[in-house]
Amino acid sequence: MAIDIQPIQTAIVLSQPRETVRVTFKNGVVLEGIIGSAIEGFLKTYQELYEGDKSLLMGGVLDGRLRELAYPVMRDATLDPVLLSSSDGGRIYRRSLVMLMATAVEELFPNVKVSVRYSIPEGGFYCKLLNYKPFDEEELNQLEAQMRLIVAADEPITKRIVPLDEAANLFTSRDEDDKIRLLEQRTRNSLTLYGLRGREDYYYGYMLPSTGYMKHFRLNGVNDGFILQYPRKENPTELEPITALSKIVAVFRQADNWLERMGVQDIGQLNRIVREDRAHELILVAEALHEQHIAHIAGEIGQQHETKGVQLVLIAGPSSSGKTTFAKRLAIQLFAHGLRPYTIELDNYFVDRELTPKDESGEYNFESLGAINREMFNEHLLQLMAGKQVQLPRFDFLNGKSVPGLKTQLTRNQIIIIEGIHGLNPQLVPAIPPDKIYRVYVSALTQLN
Repeated sequence: MAIDIQPIQTAIVLSQPRETVRVTFKNGVVLEGIIGSAIEGFLKTYQELYEGDKSLLMGGVLDGRLRELAYPVMRDATLDPVLLSSSDGGRIYRRSLVMLMATAVEELFPNVKVSVRYSIPEGGFYCKLLNYKPFDEEELNQLEAQMRLIVAADEPITKRIVPLDEAANLFTSRDEDDKIRLLEQRTRNSLTLYGLRGREDYYYGYMLPSTGYMKHFRLNGVNDGFILQYPRKENPTELEPITALSKIVAVFRQADNWLERMGVQDIGQLNRIVREDRAHELILVAEALHEQHIAHIAGEIGQQHETKGVQLVLIAGPSSSGKTTFAKRLAIQLFAHGLRPYTIELDNYFVDRELTPKDESGEYNFESLGAINREMFNEHLLQLMAGKQVQLPRFDFLNGKSVPGLKTQLTRNQIIIIEGIHGLNPQLVPAIPPDKIYRVYVSALTQLN
């Protein structure tokens, strides 16, 4: 039987080259613009259509790759906004904010070197002046005012790629030895420099296209430096109040002192130590300094045990911060001070499984304070501190039940050690007099910038 084959009709026609590109968003919206248009224009137009806050735009994801707002679109692609509330957006904002601050410092205080040292939990960078006294209140107000003037002018942030030797000459002329050391390990023969009002620098990542985006910041003075505060991603238009400044600045001073002793104040110095096969030596020195600090804490506990009758040490910190390791090391140091530590596991005071609070998903929330039998916990602590014998509970995780555990009784020189995420929460031990408690917070707060 013969089969009649008909030609397939196609929609292919002769066309002229397009001078535009189209970007498609996740919700199916398509925008079109001239080839080479920056993604900034597409994203701002998109937010105008959908009532977004254009000031929170930090970048875009073009065909699955993070790009700066100034990046040109050369072909049809998918595009999604990167906002200040995202991790990538926050990093772009913080880098650009540091450039704004450094530029303002140079304009107001020529030849003054500012070093960005550490991050603080509330959102901010702890900064120090390397060759100048700490800014007083008037100088800090002048600096913040200058930064806001530059923001109000919406000054452009430029970008250019230069040969490595040109960048090295720039950093050498400004006596920026840390950047020179960093370039020693660079394998590419070029470097990207960003410029603002005639000042160029290297910022290790993408930047904003202009200063007008940086509306949310504040300068807070501390006794030997200042904090450049920025918003956290959870609330990108508000600045949180900063608490416990004196304690955290003391930690920063200690970290600076340790790094200076070890001769590793920047990544370039660390690279040199690794190249010279001295990394093991560096680790040993760091361990010795850490142990020295734990010994100091043990000494304080011993002194307060004698003078105030301190009997309870509570150790708190985030997950994977080293609380258990610290507790074991502290116990050894307390032994060296003539005290006998006794460790109590807070997990053994869990309420029975059916009484455990649940989270929004209906899952058991074992990190809730309500998951702990605080009434029994406080009663046992008071009895132990009074020298009475107590039968401690043991939690049967298989059956989700609290069962009787070991009987114990403390002697005069024994110190109770408890570690857990609720160690600093006063609601954990409301029955214990505060002067009988020594609290420790353990966390990796500092980093090598």
